[in-house]
This record gives sequence, C-alpha cells and structure tokens, in this order.
Amino acid sequence: MKIFFLFTFSIFLLSAFEQAATSAHYDKILTHSRIRARDQGPNVCALQQVMGTKKKYFSTCRNWYQGAICGKKATVLYECCPGYMKMDGMRGCPAVAPIDHVYGTLGIVGATSTQQYSDISKLREEIEGRGSFTFFAPSNEAWEQLNSEIHRNLVDNVNIELYNALHHHMVNKRMLTKDLKNGMTLVSMYNDQKLLINHYPNGVVTVNCARVIHGNQIATNGVVHVIDRVLTAVGNTIQDFIEVEDDLSSLRAAAITSDVLDILGRPGHYTLFAPTNEAFERLPRGVLERIMGDKVASEALVKFHILNTLQCSEAITGGAVYETLEGNTVEVGCDGESLTVNGVKMVKRKDIVTNNGVIHLIDEVLIPDSAKQVIELGGAQQTTFTDLVAQLGLASSLRPEGQYTLLAPLNGAFSDDTLRMDQRLLKTILQNHIIKVKVGLNELYNGQELETIGGKLLRVFVYRTAVCIENSCMVRGSKEGRNGFIHIFRQIINPAEKTLHEMLRNDKRFSVFLSLVKAADLDDVLSRPGEWTLFVPTNDAFKGLTDDDKDILIRDKNALRNILLYHLTQGVFIGSGFEPGVTNILKTIQGGKLYLKTVNDTLLVNELKSRESDLMATNGVIHVIDKLLYPADLPVGNDQLLTILKKLIKYIQIKFVRDSTFKEIPLTFYNPSITQLTKLIEGEPEFKIVREGETITKVIHGEPIIKTYTKIIDGRPVEVTEKKVTEERIIQGPEIKYTRITAGGSDNEEKLKKLLEEEVTKVTKFIEGDGHLLEDEEIKRLLQGAGTEYTKVTKVIEGEPQIIEREIKKVHLEEAPVRKVQPTRRTQGGTARRRTRLAYP
Repeated sequence: MKIFFLFTFSIFLLSAFEQAATSAHYDKILTHSRIRARDQGPNVCALQQVMGTKKKYFSTCRNWYQGAICGKKATVLYECCPGYMKMDGMRGCPAVAPIDHVYGTLGIVGATSTQQYSDISKLREEIEGRGSFTFFAPSNEAWEQLNSEIHRNLVDNVNIELYNALHHHMVNKRMLTKDLKNGMTLVSMYNDQKLLINHYPNGVVTVNCARVIHGNQIATNGVVHVIDRVLTAVGNTIQDFIEVEDDLSSLRAAAITSDVLDILGRPGHYTLFAPTNEAFERLPRGVLERIMGDKVASEALVKFHILNTLQCSEAITGGAVYETLEGNTVEVGCDGESLTVNGVKMVKRKDIVTNNGVIHLIDEVLIPDSAKQVIELGGAQQTTFTDLVAQLGLASSLRPEGQYTLLAPLNGAFSDDTLRMDQRLLKTILQNHIIKVKVGLNELYNGQELETIGGKLLRVFVYRTAVCIENSCMVRGSKEGRNGFIHIFRQIINPAEKTLHEMLRNDKRFSVFLSLVKAADLDDVLSRPGEWTLFVPTNDAFKGLTDDDKDILIRDKNALRNILLYHLTQGVFIGSGFEPGVTNILKTIQGGKLYLKTVNDTLLVNELKSRESDLMATNGVIHVIDKLLYPADLPVGNDQLLTILKKLIKYIQIKFVRDSTFKEIPLTFYNPSITQLTKLIEGEPEFKIVREGETITKVIHGEPIIKTYTKIIDGRPVEVTEKKVTEERIIQGPEIKYTRITAGGSDNEEKLKKLLEEEVTKVTKFIEGDGHLLEDEEIKRLLQGAGTEYTKVTKVIEGEPQIIEREIKKVHLEEAPVRKVQPTRRTQGGTARRRTRLAYP
C-alpha cells in the first residue's frame, strides 16, 4: 500500500510539473495575479493600472514590487478574473460568467463597439452561427484611437471595408492564449492575411503588435480575446518598407553599401530601429564619412540597429537587454508611453508591422563600439584621459588602419598636480598608456610584456580576481573598437625604472633596512633581475635600535637572514590585485607565511597597515610598512637577540626556546641570469690558429632560468612554463706570454716548445678557408717551416673578458621540450671540438 501511494504521488508530481512546463506565460502571470488577490475573495485578480492612463496589466513580480510600469507609478486594481463574475452580497467573484456565442461574448467582455460593427456589417449572423472562431476584438478605446480617416472609410463602406476589416481580426479555429506560441503566424479569415503572434516571458501576448488585454473569454462557438488596437493589414518585408520610405534614404544607402538590406528581405522575426534622415544629418560629418567609407564599420553600424527577435512596444514594461545582429547588445525600455533605447527617448513612431518583423523609427543613429575608433570608446569616466590624448596631439597618431590598446585611467586618477605638469612630461605619461598592438582582455597573461608607443615595456600580472599592468589594476568596462581595445584602470600606470636595490638606496627612509640587507649579503638578490615582493620597514621601525644592538644582529648572520627574508616573497603581488576583504597567504623566502588582505583600499600585512603600496621596481614591487615583520611561530634561543626583537616588535609575543637556533638559508633560492667569467686561462694557455675573417669566440652558457606563468586562453587560466638560456660570447682575455700548440701526437711536443720560446706580439696572417683544428700533418709542416701559410698568435689584449654578443633564447616547455645538447665530438688527434646548439621545436 505504501509503495502504491508513493507511485501515485510521484505520478501526480510529474503531471503537475509537466502542466507547469507547458502552460503559457500569460496563464502563469494570471495565476500570480489570483494569488495576490486571494484576500479579496474567490476568482479575483490583481492588476496594475498606470496612473493617468487606462492601461492595465497583469503584472510580473518585478513590476508588482516596484509599484511602477515603464517608470510610471501604478495603482492596484482588483477585478474578476476572465470567465468569472460578481454576485450581490458575496465576496469576490464566485459565479461563472455566462457562455454565449461569439457575438454575445463581445458584449460580456465590454467590446460593444466591435459588437455594434459586427451587427451593421452583417457579420453577426456568422459569429452567432456554427463554427469555431477566434476573435481578436478591439476594445472600445481602440476604435476611438483609430486614425479618423481610416475609421471614416470603414464606417462609410460597412458591407465591404468594415466587413473585411473585422474578418481580418478572426481566425477560423479556436486558439486560447496557451495555444498562441511566440513567433507563430496565423492566417486570418480575410484574404489569408497573416497575423503575427508573439507571446513574451512577461505574460504579454500580441497579435500584429496589438496587446491582448482580456484573454480567453470562452464562447460556444469559439473564444474572444480583447486587444488594445485595431489591426491593419500587414505590409511586405522590412526591406520593402525601407526601399519606398523617403525618410529612410540615408539608412537605405548604408544598408546597400554594407550588403545588409537583403537580410531584411528574408523571412524572420526582426526588430529594426530605423534612424531617419534627420538622425544621420546630426552625426559629425567626418564620423559619417569614415564609417560609410569602411564596409566593415558600415555593416556593423546597420546590424547594430537590428534585433533577431520581434519586440512590440506594448510588450515592453521595463528595461531589458537584447542582442543585435552586430553581436553587441542594446537596452530597450520604456518611459511612460515612450520607448527608450539605451536609456534615451528616441522613438518617433513605433510598431510598423511587416510580414518579417516590426520597425520603430528613431531620431538618433546608434553607433556600436565595433564601428568606432579606439579613442571614441572612452566613456564618461574616462573623459580626462581622452581629452588629454586629443589636446596633446596623440589622438592624431592613432591611425584608423592601425592597431592599438588604450589603458585609460578613471577621471579621479588624475590629480591637480598631475594636470599642472609640464606638457612634455604629461605627454610621456600618456604615451605609457597606449600599447602598440591590439590586445583584448582574454589575450593577457601573467608575465606578459607590452610595448607602449613611447618604447616602454609594461608588465602584466594576472591574479584570481584582477588583471593589473604595473601598479594599476583594471575595472570593468573593456571595449573593442575598429582599430583597438580600451581597458579601464583605477590609477595612472607608472612603469618601473629602477631595481629594488636602487629604490632602497635612493630613499633615506630605508637606510637602516638597507644596511642590514648589505650586512646579510642580500643586496645582490635585490639588484638582479627577478620577480619579488618586498615589504620594507622604514627607519621608524628600528627606533630604539642601538649600534651595539645592530652589531649583535649582524654577527648572527643566520638570524639576520631569517628576519630579512621573511620580508621577501617570490612573485610580484600588487596590493590592488587582491580580492577585497579576503586573506591571501604568501610563503616567504624564509619559509614562514605572510597574511595579506585589502580593507578600504588599504593593504594589511599580518594586520599591519602598509603606509605606501605598489612601488614598482624592474625586478619586483615594494610595499612600505612601519613595523619590522617577524614570524610568530619562529622561536628565539638567544637572550640578547630576544631583548633586541622585543624593542622593535610589540604587536606579537615572540617565543623563546633556549638554545634554539635559526636555520641556515643558503643563497640558492635565486639563480643569476648571467654567468661571469672569473678566470679565462689557468696555467699555460692554449694557442689556436684561425683563418682570415674569422673571430675567436668563447661561448659561456648561463644556468637556464625556468619561469612559470599563467596565461588566459579562451577565458580560462592556463599554466605555461618557459625556459630562458643565456649565452655570452667572448673574444678577448688576459695577457699571455707563453703559447702552446697542442696536436694529437706526443712526438712533436719538444719541437713545439722550442719553436714557441720567443714571443710574438701580433697576428701576421690568417689562414684562408673554412676554420678547423690543425691535424698532425699540418703541425709537422709548420714545424718544418713550410711556407708562410701558418703564423703564431701570442698576444691577447689584457683586461676583463669582453662580451660581444649575448643571446637569450626562450622555449615554451609545455609545447615542445628542449632537446639535450649534442655531445662533444673529437677530431683526429684527440682535440675536442666544442659545438653547442639549442634545439627548437
């Protein structure tokens, strides 16, 4: 029994869900209206009426709770739901409305004008008789609003014109609102004229853009739906209308130029916001000429006015976003009786219905971003930047056929001091915000470098919820134009000029910290290329530190390094790149953890406020603090050191474990990117003979640098590994006095020594031909004085090795690994011939 109950209950739920899924939007909204009015009695529906008008709606939740429709205040009305009526002395609407034929039902729903015209046009007999009809009956107000000339013509010829007009409102089968599907086309009873049905998610049902204001009034021979306007015959296509409408000649020319006009002649359900000739005349002449002369831009312009859905004006009760054929979106809304596009009242005439859509005439031209020049993409919050770019002559350098990326700071980023700068300096600053290439948001990745038109390289940093370039992070609002992208930034971008070490050295606030860095032999770390985040205490953090205290710190190098390297972490972390209010955990080089978060645009490090953040260096970033940082879980085992640290650190309790020691931190956590040659020749140098035109070089390979970064591909972060190999080629070395030619045979050793006892100070002749190492026979000929084709070189310029060529080669390891260097080969006689080769995929 229990199983049977569960099975029955499951069937009930499934059938209920199926009914809910198949019910139309109109019926759902009507059900909500009944629920809202349940306190008024049975079968009562709650409606909203726009104040000052007779327009009433079964409202969506959004309109109901806003208490407004199309931005106008709406009052609440309670009426009997369709099909029910009141009874004297009883609450609500407990009685079912009488069911009559279609003619009688017209009177029940209050469409008395339609009923009267049905009578005088001899339609009454038909709609009282046998059949199954759907009558879209205009309300009395709809007849009053009909054009007076059209109205007079209908009344003057009731037997033909009026009769045909009423037949145009009828379908020869019964169609309830649930049967009226969006995009459906019905055939009317007059000359097979089309009736375009739209059924919108907000419950509005339209027929040729006339709204059903009272639906589903059942009759014995059909159903009556009351509509808010008189239907007129549907014209041809949107293309046909544009071709004959004189006021759309400019739009017609643009549509022909861009090959879009033919699209509007095809079957479909389009909405065209058609700019009039006057709208085109308002455009700046240069802008219009540029767009019309560019087929891609003109196509984007025309398509931006076309929706691939049919949006009747009566279906719009609030703002909604729709995608255009161009690909971007427009917001279509309403303000009282007026339609708005992107918040602007611009619709002069609405609901021109064709057989493939609807046309609304507008008095402004909508220009999509894709048809604009990149400098035109700036919005109201970037006017300072765009104005300065124009005033300083940079806008003219942004060629229409070029590709650029603008990094536009918000207006508030430009302080009065910045705006008062010398114009040459200000121009340089702006040049740092214009990238030479077109780079979209989804093309940016961590570690990327972008070159500006001023020649600066800007670094990209990608974080969990932010993308930053140097010290400034993006805000929402990136746009793509015809010749570039614009990205919006919080602050002015300041490219790095100095290393971390140089910045510390040039700022007196950090003199104490820098002296400790030097004592710990860490200054080289801050000077070399890399990616570091350094939290630098100012001199105020060391108040109370005596010279003796400092000497004690310096003597214990392990302790000093542990303290200092707790302030250093691998990677560049911009303060504004952190998600606000969320704690971020960074592992320091010392091994401990730092806890960072931003609160009210202030960076907190272990809950200590950073006094100044995001000071960019070529090898990292500095965040200034006024306290010395110390890992809370690291014990101190020395009384003297404990006393010193307690002087400096009062915000945490430092642990003391007697005789505990600090771990040694070897300087292997970073790899120098350049290999230095400290001694070229040790002992007796070798002598090599080269041929004419050839240069003696020595190739020194630096340690490879493996670099991992995150790249955004198709909107998702992908980890990329890159290998850098550094080569240095050297042509000179220290002075040598004794030279030795080494050949394979040992028999020649004594002869060589004798030959080379005297010094030779210059090169007299080089061997012509391909370079190679001397074979045994060649050395013998040299020793026997065979000709002058061989000459000894004994003098090399004294001094440090000179680097004449340096090459850094990058290989993306995730795409193709670097193949191993080929092993060295031996020539005849045993002399090694060195060949170093980097294999690319």
